[in-house]
Amino acid sequence: MRRVLMASAAFLGGSFALAHAQTSPINPPSPLEGQYAAPFGAGGNTSNNNNAWGIANTPTGSAAAGPLSTIRAPNTYKVPSPGTIVIHLNGRVEADYSAVFTTADKIKAPNGGYYKLNPQGVASDIRLYFGADGVASNGLRYGAAIEWWQNFYGGTVNSNPNAGSASGSGNTSGQTLFVRKEFAYLASDKVGIVRLGGSEGVIGLMDPCIFSSQCWDVGMGTLNGGGPQAMAPQNGMGVPWVFSSQSGAEYATNKISYLSPQVYGFDFAASFVPSKGNMFADQSYGSPIQNQVCANANPECLTISSGNDPERYINMLGLALRYQKNFGDVDFKTYGLWETSGHENLTTGTYLTPAAVRAAVPGGGANSLLMEYQNFNFYQAGVAVTYSNFTFALDYMGGQVNGQLLLNPVGGTPMDAWVAGVTYMNGPWTFGVMYE
Repeated sequence: MRRVLMASAAFLGGSFALAHAQTSPINPPSPLEGQYAAPFGAGGNTSNNNNAWGIANTPTGSAAAGPLSTIRAPNTYKVPSPGTIVIHLNGRVEADYSAVFTTADKIKAPNGGYYKLNPQGVASDIRLYFGADGVASNGLRYGAAIEWWQNFYGGTVNSNPNAGSASGSGNTSGQTLFVRKEFAYLASDKVGIVRLGGSEGVIGLMDPCIFSSQCWDVGMGTLNGGGPQAMAPQNGMGVPWVFSSQSGAEYATNKISYLSPQVYGFDFAASFVPSKGNMFADQSYGSPIQNQVCANANPECLTISSGNDPERYINMLGLALRYQKNFGDVDFKTYGLWETSGHENLTTGTYLTPAAVRAAVPGGGANSLLMEYQNFNFYQAGVAVTYSNFTFALDYMGGQVNGQLLLNPVGGTPMDAWVAGVTYMNGPWTFGVMYE
């Protein structure tokens, strides 16, 4: 088992949610002018009122145990009354000061010198959250959610020493906004919720970041892909990070997901992912990873099931069960899940063994597209106990999966990974330690 002790890092961060305009006694705000004064609500949140815990009226967690046990809980936003719809227009700004110390911050140069990173840094990020939650007169819940994220321009340096680096103006002018999640849903208090679109699968639905001990990033992300990881050298943050809870590798694929109501503390989830993307992208030009539209079966088609890319998974199915129970000031949670899939068949060439691939490629490099891959067949399980603002958690992942939701080649070693963590959360303060 590969063991990684996380690099030492300190982060000072803050976030502020922008949802309501200020009130003026002389000129009161008008919704027709894009202004509305109201008590502060949740601010930014992932998805909407029907997030990871299912239907809007399902309670979870224990305030007496600590805030982490109730993170992203339902009823944070106003629940609409029958025949009405509630529209959310929210944003969040994160600003961080970081100090990162790791052995990955220094490397030798070809001429015998070295490159060294400044351990200190300042970062800022925004998220925009749009959503709508409605209730029909017959009690059927429905709605949709959108998340916009900030995209950062990475070309800040030039390998040519005579060219210099880009200015701050050059960096920001390359930034964009992009849609990270978009889905619609139907729900019922007695039946559960069905989502359709780009959103969490069973991993993200079961673990909003608690079991994997990733709730560090002031409400905007997790360790994986969040501020702590982004501001540190990747090799200093336990790469590869195989636990895909709240990661784009899982929620950025379009899928259909179901989450049941809670019954005696139990809830059940299922998700189905036909292909690794959004079908609307299959008929669009201009994508950086797609050269042409899918006029007929060809390598550019998103849903191709036979061709030249056996690394591509298709028809991924996930099933999960979770149990949550409050025992006074102690909150207990546990879950287990299983996922399987198919994969694209190599029909334009012949499968080679790993040894044959290495022998066939000059210099000993491997062409992974000539290898045969196994379907997903992996499982996860976790437990988390919150008491007196401390959360003790353990998450395990095993089976046929490679890294973060990649297919394992035939003959590859099955996954065997775990992460244990302790998180302390009290008001604006969050402290944590984890061992992977």
